[in-house]
Amino acid sequence: MTLAVIGGSGLAVQAPAGEPMDTPYGRASCALGEARFGSNTALVLARHGLQHEFPPHRVNYRANIAALKSAGVSRIIATYAVGGVTPDLGVADLVIPDQIIDYTHGREHTFFDEFADEPVHIDFTQPFDAKLRQSLLEAAQRAGQSTTDHGVYACTQGPRLESAAEVVRLARDGATIVGMTAMPEAALAREAGIAYAGIAVVVNPAAGADGGDHIDESALWQSIADASRRFSEVLSCLD
Repeated sequence: MTLAVIGGSGLAVQAPAGEPMDTPYGRASCALGEARFGSNTALVLARHGLQHEFPPHRVNYRANIAALKSAGVSRIIATYAVGGVTPDLGVADLVIPDQIIDYTHGREHTFFDEFADEPVHIDFTQPFDAKLRQSLLEAAQRAGQSTTDHGVYACTQGPRLESAAEVVRLARDGATIVGMTAMPEAALAREAGIAYAGIAVVVNPAAGADGGDHIDESALWQSIADASRRFSEVLSCLD
């Protein structure tokens, strides 16, 4: 199988309960499983572990990408639960992001900790694979799921949610959605030569984005639960 799906917070993937794969970068979040999405069969990996035991800043992103690379994966679809930064995005909206701003720190973010032969600087001008993004957009259309076909994903450190002032800053920087896991995942996939694209569901307005003074956590998790079915429908229509 050349397709893999990385499932985010609460976005269930059918990963088995076996031992996670060991890689030169440590253990992956969980064992690799297989799932059917319509006529597509994909490897699946639960980013945060089977029991959601790894918070965003503790996910071993290098091991996850290395495990998928060693399994022969050439395309990765990542799923994200995000907050909406801009007022035009509402709860349950699907977004296929095309850009990233990285606000994380202290994460193991590259396979090139040493330049063994020569310097390696990947081109990250377009962080998501254009062909795979287009396939996702077309799959969503076939599935009858409306999507926003652009988006700037602000990747914050977590695990806490952002302050209202921070969300104002993100909007000023040009971000439209905010999450905690697209980086360094996207960059590592690029370093590994794997096409990578993501599909995000807006599960709440980011702090203060709707004029409120707090985030309703129970509503947030309900939105995440509702998103799993919609993601499956889109993936079932993927070429």
